[in-house]
Amino acid sequence: MRVRILFFGMLKDLVGTASESLDLSDGASVADVLRHYELQIPRLKDVLPSLALAVNQQYARAETKLNSGDEVALLPPVSGGSAKVAGRTPPGEPEPALRERSEPKGRRYASIIRESIETQQILTAIKHGEDGAAVIFEGVVRNQTRGRRTLYLDYEAYEEMALRQMETLAEQALRQFAVRDLALVHRLGRLEIGETSVLIVVASAHRAAAFDACRWLIDTLKRTVPIWKKEYFEDGAVWADGEPFPGEIPRAQGSPASGGASK
Repeated sequence: MRVRILFFGMLKDLVGTASESLDLSDGASVADVLRHYELQIPRLKDVLPSLALAVNQQYARAETKLNSGDEVALLPPVSGGSAKVAGRTPPGEPEPALRERSEPKGRRYASIIRESIETQQILTAIKHGEDGAAVIFEGVVRNQTRGRRTLYLDYEAYEEMALRQMETLAEQALRQFAVRDLALVHRLGRLEIGETSVLIVVASAHRAAAFDACRWLIDTLKRTVPIWKKEYFEDGAVWADGEPFPGEIPRAQGSPASGGASK
């Protein structure tokens, strides 16, 4: 059987391609894919413990069985941030990235774009007369990273999966925090200093719920949604180090496999 393999961020540079097809034996699993690339690219073994896996745009485990035509993505830690999330998922609730997602009824809450984010326009569309609070978070491109002058950033995503994950987060925030409405927007491509990379707007009757929902959304998005950024400096460019995936997301901890693979 043949499957499609996708690489993002630093993995794309390591492997030398963004995607390729791989022939596998019938009954193979994601572990067989990992084993194949460990043999082809020995340096990949060093980063496997930090990687997450996805099959057909859903987080998956190494033992997940594959079918012909499946899309397998190897995902390095996402763009991340300095904030830490603790105790924000209510007891008994799975992490949003692993929740089974049903198609939302009505309008979409999330979008991924390549043009400038129009904050005021989105805020105006969200606010209603019954709202007592509208909280805005903008992630803005700054001019330095750890003392190095930043020229610009370039964002990329596993776009279909990222959009699904963002919708899932939005739906969970609406239930969990009982806010009235919200919008999540992330921009891809080249962003200059001072431009907005991500926008979250939350509208609610009361400010506490809006603040809590906004903080939870950006912190969780930055740990679980497959979006990566490359930082460009005067002396080169690097993929930004991401926060480790939360424990609820399976990792590629190794690849004991059977049944060979050939490209």
